[in-house]
Amino acid sequence: MNLEKVLAWKFPVLEHTITARDCMLYALGVGVGARAEADEDLQFTFEEGLKVFPAMVNVIAHPGAWIKEPELGIDWVRILHGEQSFAILGPLVPGRTYTGAYQVTDVVDKGPGKGAMLYLRKTLTDKENGEVVSTVTSTYVLRGDGGCGGTSQSAPTPRALPVRAADRTISLTTLPQAGLIYRLSGDYNPIHASPAIARKAGFDKPILHGLCTMGVATRALLQGACRDDPHKLRSLSLRFSAPVYPGETLQTELWKESGGVSFRTTAVERQIVVLNNGWAELA
Repeated sequence: MNLEKVLAWKFPVLEHTITARDCMLYALGVGVGARAEADEDLQFTFEEGLKVFPAMVNVIAHPGAWIKEPELGIDWVRILHGEQSFAILGPLVPGRTYTGAYQVTDVVDKGPGKGAMLYLRKTLTDKENGEVVSTVTSTYVLRGDGGCGGTSQSAPTPRALPVRAADRTISLTTLPQAGLIYRLSGDYNPIHASPAIARKAGFDKPILHGLCTMGVATRALLQGACRDDPHKLRSLSLRFSAPVYPGETLQTELWKESGGVSFRTTAVERQIVVLNNGWAELA
């Protein structure tokens, strides 16, 4: 990896107008609508009084495959999505246009053969009034780029979960076709659709998008800690610890703490933690 060029990379400012259809399709992609006759789900899937599901900030104004640019020298084939977080400063509104501005904020070099961590921040702004509505941070594990140099010596320590039984547990079953629906919100990576390509990548079958799994956990948090009120969710952060296969049941454990909720999510059928060290700040 060419560290100097990565840190100086100029991202174009991207505009994204979110239509009502975009918002409903995203919500359906993360499984909203299982309670088809409930207002709690209809607020995200029905055009009258439509609200934007909070985790949609992750997918709008996507920067594309910038990380594959040859001059950056990144071994992109070996990249993993390690962490994701978002902060909501104002709700998204269907029909409005938002701009996304990106910046590489930090690179942590773990050393030769040990990989590196790249931190990318997106700032979403309402084009009409210039107000910042959200910030989104993505952490990528660059397994093939250790020894490249960095801006920091060590990565932030993940938030520890409480050592006690969870205060509440929410179980949500994903649809077998969840990956095929979610990809229509912008991530067309074929490992989420093609069995042959998924097998070449080392998976038994297509896996669910990590950000879709995050969306399912956000559903659990809204149900279990926010009484289905999206305005109560201020921020959310987590680590991706294992892939999910569409059709699996995701069980999210919630621990109530001062100012918010700690959480983790397990794929029930395999009893493996797929999201870890989660934290949601609540209003």
